[in-house]
Amino acid sequence: MTAAGRVVPSAARQPMGENKWLAPLIVFVAVMALWEAAVRLLQVPVFLLPPPSAILTTFVSNAGTLLLYGFNTFRQAFFGFAIGCGLGILVAMVTARSQTISDVLIPLAVASNSVPIVAMAPLAIVWFGIGEGSKIAIVAIMCFFPTLVSTVRGLMAVSPAEVELMRSYAATEWETFRKLRVPAALPYLFNAFRICTTLSMIGAIVAEFFGGSVKYLGVYIKTEANILHTTNAWAAIVVACLIGLIFYLAVVGVEWVLMPWQSSRRVEER
Repeated sequence: MTAAGRVVPSAARQPMGENKWLAPLIVFVAVMALWEAAVRLLQVPVFLLPPPSAILTTFVSNAGTLLLYGFNTFRQAFFGFAIGCGLGILVAMVTARSQTISDVLIPLAVASNSVPIVAMAPLAIVWFGIGEGSKIAIVAIMCFFPTLVSTVRGLMAVSPAEVELMRSYAATEWETFRKLRVPAALPYLFNAFRICTTLSMIGAIVAEFFGGSVKYLGVYIKTEANILHTTNAWAAIVVACLIGLIFYLAVVGVEWVLMPWQSSRRVEER
């Protein structure tokens, strides 16, 4: 609404939504340019901080190997994501049925989620071995708690009046859950999914720092950094960022398909 009291048409606000990617792109290009210029002007040794041009050259020349390593890491991240989020949803469905259980478990879940991954990774290796099992377990743990907390809050977000309305239509508990609680929980659930896409890649890579085959990004980054091949390590970090971004966008795409009304409203709010 303007100062004169007139409502601004949505079409007038549309250009801002269309250019929402312009500002991040400008900032990214500016940061890369400053990074390149600073490294060259200050003559920073390559093993300390390589310029973006050198990282890009290394990425292009080793793209096949790096993408293979990235796929291996993503496979662990995806399975851990699926297991952790799936278990979080199942436990949330049970927890949300009782306010008492929710009041007990949610604080414990929040406290457990604050445990650093570097503290859990060595224990996971002891429990599940040095192979993929320990990495998947770490990712599953990291994804479990955010999904649990968000899903419980979503399932319990419906008002008592809405529940009473469903009961007035003689709806069963299952019908109330399916037609009322699940739609209310979907925005919370996808918010957790978006968070967990990032957590899953971070968890997989950090867990790989504690051992495993060199054909994974985390082990490769650690190995190359230890021998001061930092350009190779940075190229692997670029691959990890790209995979994490694609994973995030894939979840956003699924959200657009399943909840077009929610996604459209978010765009209008921006």
